[in-house]
Amino acid sequence: MNASPPSEGQPERLQKVLAGLGLGSRRAIEDWIRAGRVTVNGVVAELGVRVGPGDRVLLDGQPVNIATVAKIDTPVVLGYHKPVGEVTTRSDPQGRPTVFAHLPPPPSGRWIVVGRLDVNTSGLLLFTNDGELAHRLMHPSSEVEREYLVRVRSHPDAATLERLRRGVELEDGWARFDRIEVENASDGHAWYRVVLHEGRNREVRRLWMAVGHEVSRLTRLRYGPIVLPRDLRPGQSRLLPDDLVAALSRAVA
Repeated sequence: MNASPPSEGQPERLQKVLAGLGLGSRRAIEDWIRAGRVTVNGVVAELGVRVGPGDRVLLDGQPVNIATVAKIDTPVVLGYHKPVGEVTTRSDPQGRPTVFAHLPPPPSGRWIVVGRLDVNTSGLLLFTNDGELAHRLMHPSSEVEREYLVRVRSHPDAATLERLRRGVELEDGWARFDRIEVENASDGHAWYRVVLHEGRNREVRRLWMAVGHEVSRLTRLRYGPIVLPRDLRPGQSRLLPDDLVAALSRAVA
């Protein structure tokens, strides 16, 4: 679904503009408007209102920069192999390198990151210029699988692995791995492939920490149907072919 920019000559419907920013699906944003959470130029917005760059839009009292919505001619998805040490933001007050610094320009619009990886996590990171697709991919209701390769210190026993499958309580609620597969082991570490369908902040690390095992290395291998290509080196990116973009869209249809 394409998002178009608000413009002086052709204002766009409010829900289309906000969806283009990746703030939510059009249906969700329509519910926000009905609930009175959005104002335009100091007036509570109504469904069907159109906005342009000269309008002041607030969501829950916070300003929304609608001027950043750019026209999308072709929705695309980019896969990026994030190295350890980069942050998943457009700029960093500490001056650390960001994932956006190495991306090619999108064919139209702007890149919106799909989820995040913390500075010490590497692996597959997806970007798209379609704000609504980005929102659907990240929304908990879509239950998109994420697969990781994780190295933990020491060797968890069978009871610990079963706890992680059944669920443990974190500070933001219960969480669990859908699958855990043993990958390798050494004297001081064990490697596992783990799969979960949520994207809570540092969830993989916090799950292992909750059962007494520190994560010493973490790489995301898969996001939904998209697998990190073996020949994609850290710091490199690649546009997904149309069939994979279609598979990704179907996963959250």
